[in-house]
Amino acid sequence: MLRQTIGAVSWPWLLFTLLVFAVLIKLGLWQLGRAEEKEVRLEKMSEFSGQQHVRLENLLSKKLMSVEQNDWPVSISGSFVPDVLFLLDNQMDNGQYGNRVFQILESNEYRVLVNLGWVPASRDRKTLPDVEPIQGFHQLKGNIRVIEKGIVLAQQEYSTLTMPYRIQQVEPEKLSTLIGKPLLPFAIYLDKNEAIGYKKYWQPIVMPPEKHRGYAFQWFSLATAWMCLMVWAAYKHNKKKAE
Repeated sequence: MLRQTIGAVSWPWLLFTLLVFAVLIKLGLWQLGRAEEKEVRLEKMSEFSGQQHVRLENLLSKKLMSVEQNDWPVSISGSFVPDVLFLLDNQMDNGQYGNRVFQILESNEYRVLVNLGWVPASRDRKTLPDVEPIQGFHQLKGNIRVIEKGIVLAQQEYSTLTMPYRIQQVEPEKLSTLIGKPLLPFAIYLDKNEAIGYKKYWQPIVMPPEKHRGYAFQWFSLATAWMCLMVWAAYKHNKKKAE
């Protein structure tokens, strides 16, 4: 009966059904892949937890800067660039709207974005948080973090920015063009016990692997339900047509 039902269905209907089914399955597989990525990262973070901080210039000199450097505990030293300050927009803390403050630290070997922490902010787009750039030479500890690109409604127009720079995403390559100086392709998130900066909370794994698997199950369930619904609809259509 199933073969007869499918055989009687028009090709556009069948192709549409299979297309939606394939998209739902692909979304489920993507969530499973994300769960596996998060598990690998959590294992690596566990290994890093007992490791001493490595000087960033040593990692750079050994050419270890690849996708594997994410979350690596490092120590950095240099002077902050006092005339450039970035405010990452739409950052929430316990339901309160705010910004993450980023500033550039430069040494003889590198220039890197440093996350100084979170500050509350007004929802009035014309009002910026009252933050002052940190100045002078500092020796600090933190973790490397490769910034994942999020979803934005419109592309950032960096040419129209004024000091301090409010940004929608941390994009080192574009910010390098903006300031005319090359930046490393990641940021340093300061340790919580560092005295400088603002409120520090680092949540590298926002969504745990278990939640990704839960979403994967939902997508697979929707795919199954969709296919069952389409088979039932085709059967009812053909039965009515036969009558």
